[in-house]
Amino acid sequence: MGFHVLAALAGSGLLLIALADAFDTIVLARRAERIFRLTGWFYAVTWRAFTFFARRVHEGQRRERVLSVYGPLSLLALLALWALAIVISFTLLHWAAGLQIGHESGIAFDLFFSAAALSTMSPGTPGNPVSRFLLVLEAGLGISLLGLVVGYLPVLYQSFAEREQHISLLDARAGSPPAASELIVRQGRSASRFEAQLAAWERWAAGMLETQLSYPMLAYFRSQHENQSWLGALVTILDASSVTVLCGEGDLRHQAALTFAMCRHALADLVTVYRLQPPQPAPPDRLPAAGFDRLRDAIAGAGTVLDISRLSPDGLAKLRAMYEPFAASLSHRFLMAVPGWLPTRPEPDDWLRSSWDRQPPPYAVSDPFQAG
Repeated sequence: MGFHVLAALAGSGLLLIALADAFDTIVLARRAERIFRLTGWFYAVTWRAFTFFARRVHEGQRRERVLSVYGPLSLLALLALWALAIVISFTLLHWAAGLQIGHESGIAFDLFFSAAALSTMSPGTPGNPVSRFLLVLEAGLGISLLGLVVGYLPVLYQSFAEREQHISLLDARAGSPPAASELIVRQGRSASRFEAQLAAWERWAAGMLETQLSYPMLAYFRSQHENQSWLGALVTILDASSVTVLCGEGDLRHQAALTFAMCRHALADLVTVYRLQPPQPAPPDRLPAAGFDRLRDAIAGAGTVLDISRLSPDGLAKLRAMYEPFAASLSHRFLMAVPGWLPTRPEPDDWLRSSWDRQPPPYAVSDPFQAG
């Protein structure tokens, strides 16, 4: 009798954990701080194991293809994990209730019966009232889980498509991979056009923050091109906004400050969602003194709307300190290199490439993280 009570308690506890985690992940989906962490543990363990092997793929394009599998595959595995937890929990409850249909009994039959009940294909009707109630409850949960999946996947992929659309737009505006100097230089002399671009990126950052807080697994979905990433786009916009805050005037400077605030907010909240700590050891300086001089010369030589004489190392360093530690933590977690301030390689933009061109493989955002 004591074992049956323990089985009932264990089954009830496991069922509550699985349902609460699914509710927190899919239905509630509006918290920077999660209540239950089953999904978080699942992603932490499986991502670590997956990247252990992915790091050992030396060719960048192939490594990115391997990493791109993880996002969709992990989502299916998470749904299967919830289903498995429900099946096991009801198996324990059926065994504790003494399920028996005809001459069939035992834990193995209870497991088969629970799996069949979740898929609404029950092999028979139990004789005892408790098991009949459990059968109806599990079948209802099975239908609800299927309905959530049917409604969840289109929303998830629509959010992914909207995120990637704007990242693709950055290609011709900032290079591949993107760089803040290119984004500023390619805007030309029109302050209103630059302001409109920064406003559009402010909205993009707000939308990305909303979707990736609601659906944290979206961060694991890789971009369409090996040298692009959502993190790279976000940091590039922050870099360009920092320079514009210091060197812009009027409405352009005001919009740059708003865009900087929104993008920095996105980085800070994502670090909270994934419970990240500052990377150890600290990453190298993204903009040493020589790089700062090159950045200033590149912008000044292009004749932009910015007064580059107001750009100082100390002023820029204060703004960089507000977001670069967050970017470094996310970079190490997701194997996405933080882009440079200046173009790192003389490569053509992605829109100039095609499968007909005999060109060397482009830079991949996971290149700095390969093992060996």
